[in-house]
Amino acid sequence: MREITDQQYWERETGNFLGNQQIFKANIEILKQRFNQTGGVHVVQHMYGCEWDDETAEVKGYDQFGYDGEDFIALSLETKSWIAPTRQAVITKQKWDRNVAFVKNEENYLTENCPEWLKKYVNYGRNSLMRTELPSVSLLQKSSSSPVSCFATGFYPNRAEMFWRKDGEEIHDDVEKGEILPNNDGTFQMSINIYLSSVPPEDWPRYECVFLLSGVERDVIRLEKTRIRNNELKSVSTVNNNTMTILVAVAVGFLGLVVIIGFILYKKIKGSEDTKTSPSGPEASSLNSKCSDDSQGKPLV
Repeated sequence: MREITDQQYWERETGNFLGNQQIFKANIEILKQRFNQTGGVHVVQHMYGCEWDDETAEVKGYDQFGYDGEDFIALSLETKSWIAPTRQAVITKQKWDRNVAFVKNEENYLTENCPEWLKKYVNYGRNSLMRTELPSVSLLQKSSSSPVSCFATGFYPNRAEMFWRKDGEEIHDDVEKGEILPNNDGTFQMSINIYLSSVPPEDWPRYECVFLLSGVERDVIRLEKTRIRNNELKSVSTVNNNTMTILVAVAVGFLGLVVIIGFILYKKIKGSEDTKTSPSGPEASSLNSKCSDDSQGKPLV
């Protein structure tokens, strides 16, 4: 909207709503008299607009008023007249029906102007309104006795449907459907559980999870044991991995200890051999002296 509008648009629309505010205040007082009310909080609602089917080009318009949560008066485009569901609205119906130009203007707006603007707005917001993102669909199961959950996440928009079917027929028994929930990235997720405690494992492939996204082909997953992500298997795998890690660490530590002990023994034996076969000359005294100092400061064993 910021990209395709200017300041005049916002000023004009603001002016229109400020004017409508005064009209609503007047309507409140009129309706309080009609319903013989003196105080309290009351609500006037006005809903108007149009629907456009971009495939069939069909256009539907509506203009209706409500008071305190109940229908008050509505326009019928078929009869080009107003419908009054309560006796308090009859006066308004008679007044508006007599104003032929008013009814004609309403019809023209709802069937011509409104759809024209609707098409413009759809085009302006096409990148977001027509955006589709396919989900990642997987089969989950906490334990072998838990229901199998068909889980879809990362899809957009939220106009999606999900169900289980058996032998190609949609089923509802032993099925628990969850709500569509938002993800942090603006996409959505949903899940649907099926209870299979009474179904023999050989019959599981007869079941399928079906995910439908508005305007996108369906995603079907057949219920097979190998496709189910099971927490129990993951836990066993994690334990095995941890056990293997511990064993490797112990083995490495043991080998390191063997190397250190071997090195110490080698140095001790080597020192004994050097003492037995000390070289003569000036270099011998300094070498022996250094070895003697080291042995005093840091015992080998």
